[in-house]
Amino acid sequence: MNSRSTALRIALLPLDERPVNVTLPRQVAAIAGAELLLPPKAMLPDLRRPGRTDELGHWLESTAGEVDALVVSIDMLCYGGLIAGRTSPDPLPAALNRVDTLRRLRTRHPKLPLAAVSLVMRASDSYNPQEEPDYWAQHGRELHRLGALHHKGFAGVAGAAEDLRRLLAALPPEIVADFEHRRLRNHQVNLAALSLAADRVLDTLLITADDTAEYSAGSLEQVWLAQWAATLPAGGDVLMYPGADEVAAILVARQLGELLGTSARLVVECADPAGLQRIANYENSPLAVAIERQVTASGGTLVDDGDAMALLIHAPDPRRRDLCGQVPRFDEEDHAEAEKTADLAAELIAAGREVALADVRYSNGGDPLLIEALRARGVLLDIVAYGGWNTAGNALGSVVAAAAAIQAGRAAGTYDGAAARRLMLHRLIEDYGYQALVRRPYNAGIMTFDAAAERAAIGDVGVGLNNVLRDLTHQDSLSVGEISFPWHRSFEIDLAIGGDLR
Repeated sequence: MNSRSTALRIALLPLDERPVNVTLPRQVAAIAGAELLLPPKAMLPDLRRPGRTDELGHWLESTAGEVDALVVSIDMLCYGGLIAGRTSPDPLPAALNRVDTLRRLRTRHPKLPLAAVSLVMRASDSYNPQEEPDYWAQHGRELHRLGALHHKGFAGVAGAAEDLRRLLAALPPEIVADFEHRRLRNHQVNLAALSLAADRVLDTLLITADDTAEYSAGSLEQVWLAQWAATLPAGGDVLMYPGADEVAAILVARQLGELLGTSARLVVECADPAGLQRIANYENSPLAVAIERQVTASGGTLVDDGDAMALLIHAPDPRRRDLCGQVPRFDEEDHAEAEKTADLAAELIAAGREVALADVRYSNGGDPLLIEALRARGVLLDIVAYGGWNTAGNALGSVVAAAAAIQAGRAAGTYDGAAARRLMLHRLIEDYGYQALVRRPYNAGIMTFDAAAERAAIGDVGVGLNNVLRDLTHQDSLSVGEISFPWHRSFEIDLAIGGDLR
């Protein structure tokens, strides 16, 4: 029963238009009985077409007086979204002028909770230009290596200077200049965001890194940003860690906790404790560090309490395998690790503990061996939250956000159990059912569709996912529908689960 007379309302300026950036945060808000407000779809980007930055800024200012809290993507505010942050020609003064929108908001609404996220620009280790400047098709991997060599040189790694000299001699100077100027602009925007936090314009600032590596341009920029974060006078909370598409959900959960006056309490459980020290694919710090920062970012706390909700971690694969672009071949070690995690989950549930499961063993999909092992023990649908999609940070953050929202809603009397169950099932169907199983015929996740192929894929995927849903739940009343491919490729999908979950 809702103890508030009116539902909380949170406005979100998302990173882009994909479901993980708009639907997932809305699902997290719904768990605690809150409403999430989003800009009109026409203002948001459409793949490589940037969002309407001026209109989005006006929307944010006009909506601020109608809501209880704000969550803002600075990349959307400044450039028009994730891809635009890498491809937009907008000059630095224009971007900084848009950042000042947040100062105006703070002046007009001094007590309104305001959280923001700004990304450290990635440099994809690929020749795929879909989300990058056009020259990525010819020079992408070399530009990725360029950032790594700059970082190694800064760190004093032997031989880096000579390798860098040779690489620069082989790259067109105009391409290097364009790439580095984009990085410099985005870095200066991140410095401006730090200034906003120091001036208490922002209550919370997350600076997160999208698809990075131990040595990379983004990792080096994080070193510089961390130094400024430590040097500037303390203002709002500032955290830096790997992540991107899950961050809005984390910040929505944080705002829920702040508004409802509660803080999530989580205990980390892992059948392979040494695995918590591994660095997962596309990230640059041990998983244990990411866990601590994700929980802190959500407003939660890691505790040593046998009664607290368990954050169960299915640890990263030592061989760093990726379910996108390949069909997995599992061996005895893989089966053994899945069995150990499933055993631990069953023990925790039998002891009366709630379990939120972050399945981060493989990149870009849940571990099918783990799901089967959980089903065999009869505990799969007893889990309160699940995530196994894309990077470890993506999966972990979505689980932490759901766990925090569950606890916030319960503490305030606004908890919606059907919304929590729907999100858990959604992630199972998408992360396990789609990413690990049904997506395999589509180049395991890297195919770009033409219109006819996309229509055919939607039909086939619908059949496959409904089979998975019935197999997992044994409920004919539930169905997967509203399937689409937001960026017209097989990598990500949009879907909805229909039916009564009460």
